[in-house]
Amino acid sequence: MDLQISVFLLFILFTAGHSLRCYECMSLTGSCTGQTEQTCLSGYSQCESSTGITKVGDITSKVQAKGCVPACQSGSINFGLVRTATSCCNTDLCNLQNAPEPSNVPNGKKCYTCDGESCSAILSCSGDENRCITATETSGSVTATVKGCISKSFCDATTAVRNVVSISCCEGNLCNGAQSVSQSFLFLCCSLLSYFLLH
Repeated sequence: MDLQISVFLLFILFTAGHSLRCYECMSLTGSCTGQTEQTCLSGYSQCESSTGITKVGDITSKVQAKGCVPACQSGSINFGLVRTATSCCNTDLCNLQNAPEPSNVPNGKKCYTCDGESCSAILSCSGDENRCITATETSGSVTATVKGCISKSFCDATTAVRNVVSISCCEGNLCNGAQSVSQSFLFLCCSLLSYFLLH
């Protein structure tokens, strides 16, 4: 009996102090070759890997990000000029592989997107993007709106994006309306992208 109690106490001792470890990197060149191991802080229970792609004209840039997060959803978001895909896991060093690039294979779903002057352009959704999103930010007297395609898992997690006053997701083709509103379009895209990459 004493041996069983000793083994049980030893097991608790070794598991109680275990913290999740994840790979960490932030690469603006699209490659996480210099990633390091990170011991997650208390409350950070998942490892995340994200790939973001921005395309303006003929110029395309890729961002890779990895690290510990308190909560994570796997999925993708597409604002036309900016697309990102995120993968989540919850075991030590499980985010070794980069998140796959966001799919560019149309899935038949269509949503409105903004181009900086209006929000009447139509965007073909890809991969698991099965909802349309509208997000609005107000900073002083400037209001910016972005629209696009998003995975349902991201819609369920968009309750607290800093500086964004309203986020709504909907089902159905072109359900996110075509009204024209947009000033700091790229600024809001970057705010939302950084939220999904770093949270």
